[in-house]
Amino acid sequence: MSHPMHPEALAPRGRGLRGRLATAALDALAVLAPVACSGCGLADRAVCDDCRRALVAHPTRVSRPGLARCDAPPVWAALQYAGPVAAVVGAFKDGGRTDAAPVLARALHAAVVRALADAPSGRAIEVCTIPSTARAFRERGYRPVELLLRRSGIRSAPVLRLARDRADQAGLGVEARRANAEGALVAPRSLDDRRFLVVDDVLTTGSTLAEAMRALTAAGAETVALAVLAETPLRGSSGTGDSWQTFRDNAVSGDYGGRTGVVDPPSRAG
Repeated sequence: MSHPMHPEALAPRGRGLRGRLATAALDALAVLAPVACSGCGLADRAVCDDCRRALVAHPTRVSRPGLARCDAPPVWAALQYAGPVAAVVGAFKDGGRTDAAPVLARALHAAVVRALADAPSGRAIEVCTIPSTARAFRERGYRPVELLLRRSGIRSAPVLRLARDRADQAGLGVEARRANAEGALVAPRSLDDRRFLVVDDVLTTGSTLAEAMRALTAAGAETVALAVLAETPLRGSSGTGDSWQTFRDNAVSGDYGGRTGVVDPPSRAG
């Protein structure tokens, strides 16, 4: 049963006549404006069929030690950051490939829906994202997570601000990430009695989500759900903190080229 808190999911590529027409339109467009798949480099598709299948969401409940320390709710990740997923996400975030947004938006939407379904019942839940640095916004020209949410019909509440500049997290280990994120966010206004789902792009150590939770709590709000587009899998079996970032840094270079955002809590069954 659908619930008003959930925006309509993006329609998947149709089958039958609609699917054939869509494919023909893409073929015609490819002749006029050739592109390469942002996941594998295959010509004539922004995201080829094989990579599109790899980007079908299977929301999974994950955790990180940094989040366990702050008593965080479960994180629901749509995808695992590896192979073509890592390539497409990296191209979308830092390569200007906004043409990958439709397929990534579907995946993120699935994680958002699952996180909200898992949230405790009660008052309305608002969606909150991590603000981009001014430099990142200038270089990209867009805010990746906000763009994906908008494509799913979700508006976030702009309640967090950067309290100070922070370095790009890529390349930092667990402790460096924690130090880099600590104190970086602030909610400039009181958020008493408001509840939030925090959404981010890629979960590595959890330091960014933990900092968002800290800032929301300091302003009087409660974080009841967490959702991410992708989570960086552990590399090897050591379980050391740095293994997350090592995998993520290497993934893309592998073989695969009033109040906004208010939503009502889901009904809970079973």
